[in-house]
Amino acid sequence: MSQLTVSAAQLSEAGVKDSNDDSVGIRIPEPPLLTTKGVAAVIADGMSGSEAGREAADACVQGFLTDYFSTPESWTVETSGEKILGALNRWLYSQGHQEYGTPRGMVTTLSVLVIKSTTAYLFHVGDARIYRLRGDEFERMTRDHRVAVGSDKTYLSRAMGIDPHLDIDYRSFAVETGDVFLLTTDGIHDFVDDVTLKRLLIEHVGNPDAAVQAIVRLAKAGHSDDNLSAQVLRVDALPDQDEHEFYRQLTELPFPPPLKAGMVLDGYEILRELHASNRTQVYLALDTESGDKVVLKTPSVNFEDDPVYIDQFLHEEWAGRRLDSAHLLKVLDPHGRRRFLYYVTEYVEGRTLRQWMDDHPQPELAEVRDIVEQIAAGLRAMHRQEMIHQDLKPENIMIDNHGVVKIIDFGSTKIAGIAEITTPLERDNVLGTRNYTAPEYLRGHGGSNRSDIFSLGVIAYEMLCGRLPYRKELSVRNLNKVQYHPVTDCNPGVPVWVDGALRKAVSLNPERRHELLSEFVYELSRPNPQYLKSGRPPLIERNPVAFWRGATIFFLLTTLAALAL
Repeated sequence: MSQLTVSAAQLSEAGVKDSNDDSVGIRIPEPPLLTTKGVAAVIADGMSGSEAGREAADACVQGFLTDYFSTPESWTVETSGEKILGALNRWLYSQGHQEYGTPRGMVTTLSVLVIKSTTAYLFHVGDARIYRLRGDEFERMTRDHRVAVGSDKTYLSRAMGIDPHLDIDYRSFAVETGDVFLLTTDGIHDFVDDVTLKRLLIEHVGNPDAAVQAIVRLAKAGHSDDNLSAQVLRVDALPDQDEHEFYRQLTELPFPPPLKAGMVLDGYEILRELHASNRTQVYLALDTESGDKVVLKTPSVNFEDDPVYIDQFLHEEWAGRRLDSAHLLKVLDPHGRRRFLYYVTEYVEGRTLRQWMDDHPQPELAEVRDIVEQIAAGLRAMHRQEMIHQDLKPENIMIDNHGVVKIIDFGSTKIAGIAEITTPLERDNVLGTRNYTAPEYLRGHGGSNRSDIFSLGVIAYEMLCGRLPYRKELSVRNLNKVQYHPVTDCNPGVPVWVDGALRKAVSLNPERRHELLSEFVYELSRPNPQYLKSGRPPLIERNPVAFWRGATIFFLLTTLAALAL
């Protein structure tokens, strides 16, 4: 299967000026970063009226290229870019004030192009430009942040380091093989018109190095009075959609044979089977090198010819190895090269939350809070990596012999950064388990962190009540009919404000849920005055259908009365 291939060149010169306040940088990493992060090009033009424009431009270019490829591979390009640029802007603003005592101490324009998989992502502040040549079509992909003052003067309206708040232009669009991208500072595009830039790119379409040299040379001949910087990137190949080759790569490792106690697989001695389903087998094993007990998870032979299943199995390990929390199952590095498809995790001695709930049908509120807080800590670690669990349920949660709660399954996890990578597969993530899945999944919508909050709210409710908040299994057909049952109906000892927090967490409308896990956890421990108000909740929350039916009848009667008058 072909991978993203980009040819690139750049050139930056001082021109007629004594110093060069521009800065440029391109990074084309090796796999696997080429797949998970893509290619990045950055161009910056230090503001001439700035005390340290060159230093600001260099800090932005080098800072972005270093930090972008260090951000989690699970993050989207947009998240990575916005976090990095926000931090760089705050640093420039702070340094400008501290070192030079002026808001114009360290100021620069900045334009960033990231090409990942089959998509281009642009971040832009200032008046550097990004163009695209596609066939015979030449298009400017950015707009200059300049304002006119008088008939012949313009000033930057946006730049890095000039204000603690940064307003970034961001956009993304599909890339095609043969696309050519040109990044320039104003020393180029103020003296070479777009028609000429297009001609030079077409003349040197197969040679980016010759293209940037020709562009800079022509700007000089046009008597440019500024620094001269240009970058050209040509997309030579994109990850293809060859399903057979993609499947071959997925199946490079064969499924392991049936494992029995006493067998040794790649240095792991099988002790016994812990769990088996139609999708996976889980074994307790002994690491013969360290002497530690570990767990081996193997795929089911039922799916040996199912590329979607194999892809999901591999991503479960990929996600686990990038997560680090005391409340998430730790996925371990295997010994050397594996001969079969499986992965290794720590062994948690304890019981599932389902077993704990069976043993504690009437738990203390403090016990439930403690468990919920620990689950939330694990989920927060996932959400920080832009991962959504999507299948939170009591069977996927363990409580070890010391009372530590761990989420143990990542099979349905949605990874935002991986979702940006084009594959020939339709990744159909398992969207939860009945009774715990968020309603938006049933409606065919995408999930968010609020989807995990819904599942956690259902679990907390069930621990306190022994039943589910909507009694009936949710489905597309009954989402407009089911009603929330207060937890106080089955457990009078629960404060009404705790029921209010639970009601909000399991709202059928994700927009009415808590925005963050921390808000839900906080409201389980501290009374929210809003939930202490007497009386039943408004009809629109108790029975939306009845509310809108009544509202419609009311407006109809009002209209008829008005017509009669």
